Amino acid sequence: MIRTLRTTSAMAIAAVAFSSAASAQLLYENQSGGSVELYGQFNPAIISVDDGQETETNIRDNDLSRSRVGLRLAQPFGDNTFRFRFEAGLGLPNSTETNQLGDNFSGWTRDDLRHIDFSLEGDWGRVSLGQGSMAADGIAESDLSYVGVALYSYTADANAAFLFRDNTGVLSGPAVGDTLDTFDGSRRGRIRYDSPEIAGFTFSAAYGENILNTADTSDYYDAAVRYSGEFGGGIQLDAGLAYQVRDNNGVDRSDVVGSASVLLQNGLSFTFAGGTRDNDAAGASDPDYLYFKVAYDADWFSFGQTGVGVHYYDGSDFNVAGSETKGWGVGFAQRVEAYNTDVYFTYQNYEYSDAANSYQDLSTLVLGARWRF
Repeated sequence: MIRTLRTTSAMAIAAVAFSSAASAQLLYENQSGGSVELYGQFNPAIISVDDGQETETNIRDNDLSRSRVGLRLAQPFGDNTFRFRFEAGLGLPNSTETNQLGDNFSGWTRDDLRHIDFSLEGDWGRVSLGQGSMAADGIAESDLSYVGVALYSYTADANAAFLFRDNTGVLSGPAVGDTLDTFDGSRRGRIRYDSPEIAGFTFSAAYGENILNTADTSDYYDAAVRYSGEFGGGIQLDAGLAYQVRDNNGVDRSDVVGSASVLLQNGLSFTFAGGTRDNDAAGASDPDYLYFKVAYDADWFSFGQTGVGVHYYDGSDFNVAGSETKGWGVGFAQRVEAYNTDVYFTYQNYEYSDAANSYQDLSTLVLGARWRF
């Protein structure tokens, strides 16, 4: 059965804005060297999910990179620079809020507050305070390929709430989003320190709490090291490694996670990620995963860069101990410089099995466009 394509007025407005607006930088500077920048993006996508028996197609805000607006302020302060950042999602109907059983749109909530962040930086590094990125945020997503705007660090952003069907056609399986993870860091109300760059390396550490959800009383802390550099022959390397802990009233969950991406001068790139989790909670499993992507960047068209890629994910013990999750996907992305827009298409296939049952594969097609200002 194929369900009808559905749209919403909010998504229609976003699509019109995306299609009619050209690239513009809303940057305002003062005479003392300070600046204020307004920015944002719209990222609507047509998402079609096939669970092996039914196909459902919708237009949603792509959770891979949600639509948002923000403001950045910078002001010299002696030998240092004071910065403030505010960023919030728009609360549009989201790709993670739909499955075979219907829609569960939350609208705009306090969880859409992404950054309320103050920082001071100088030659000694940077200290940040407020809602923002922990040290490990982005650590699983090192990616130098252009197609990484749509195809990176295997996730279920487009279909996280969809359920796996067993081989009899019953929706008895877990949600896709419960069967895989990258252990990437998060945003919290935190205090964070970033060291100055030394020979391409930077060190970060943070402590935080989930100030947007009063039901979450855990403490979060992490540390990360990152490297970015270029070698002979135009070879570029980005890499990162982090250790993070969630302390839930004395019950710890710790992750070790890292990623690396190499871009050759000919446009070919190789990206890796992996991680392990140790969860002390009673009955919890200790999952792990490996991820690999090969991509190619090219200048086939005069109006912008083109990227293609293929990636593979292999995870164990995510939903329950003994379970296996495998996935693969292909993607295409096209830059349209005149409109500051990335148009993309991806296909991804998800496989899940556990000791209790076997399930049909689930696949997802996504056609979207991200416009930034």
